[in-house]
Amino acid sequence: MTAANPLLQVQGLTKRYGDRIGCAGVSFDLYPGEVIGVVGESGSGKTTLLNCLSAQLEPSEGSVIYDSRSKGPLELYSLSEAERRLLLRSEWGMVRQNPRDGLRMGVSAGANVGERMMAVGARHYGEIRGRAGHWLQQLEIDAERIDDRPATFSGGMQQRLQIARNLVTEPRLVFMDEPTGGLDVSVQARLLDLLRGLVRDLGLACILVTHDLGVVRLLSHRLLVMQKGRVVEQGLTDQVLDDPQHPYSQMLVSSILPV
Repeated sequence: MTAANPLLQVQGLTKRYGDRIGCAGVSFDLYPGEVIGVVGESGSGKTTLLNCLSAQLEPSEGSVIYDSRSKGPLELYSLSEAERRLLLRSEWGMVRQNPRDGLRMGVSAGANVGERMMAVGARHYGEIRGRAGHWLQQLEIDAERIDDRPATFSGGMQQRLQIARNLVTEPRLVFMDEPTGGLDVSVQARLLDLLRGLVRDLGLACILVTHDLGVVRLLSHRLLVMQKGRVVEQGLTDQVLDDPQHPYSQMLVSSILPV
């Protein structure tokens, strides 16, 4: 990974809400095909960081440079709002904890996937429907349910549909916010197996925010530990989890802190 140019370069990222700090001085590089996990207790700043990185929240200070597929390195916050939205529809994906926040519940499963293809220029109905069916099958959703609405799906199926919707445009970078949150343990396990295989096979780069240390151990290569808006420790995931150096990381790993 270090032989490639960074896909995302984050320098001194800071977000203030009046006198309160959402995140402060966060810096790291993300490389193609790499998964970085972000952990911390509630209020640690991980969600604020994710929203800044995905251009949904403008930081107070700092920079984010993204190496785009078509235009090369882009300073994220020098782009217009329309250009940022296009990135989210094309080269990026966003998998939310509650799949209802990432799906259109009033249209069919196929339309949810097809809409994203249309946002990047697809127009041929047969091609759109065919690719939608393919991605439903990739996420272990019966292709015969392509015309069913997400409201008729289980929570696990809704989450898999949300992932299919995001991956159909072959994004380079996917943001994941608690992707297994709220699912039964057996459903979580199958979804994690699917995610791990997709990340590996597609060479996806991901930023994964979660409170579940088991999830980051399974999916992430590197780990950022956040406390009160700051990164207090970062390193290889197994190294941080097996031999945490910062007192907060030690407490987090030993489950003393509520997460």
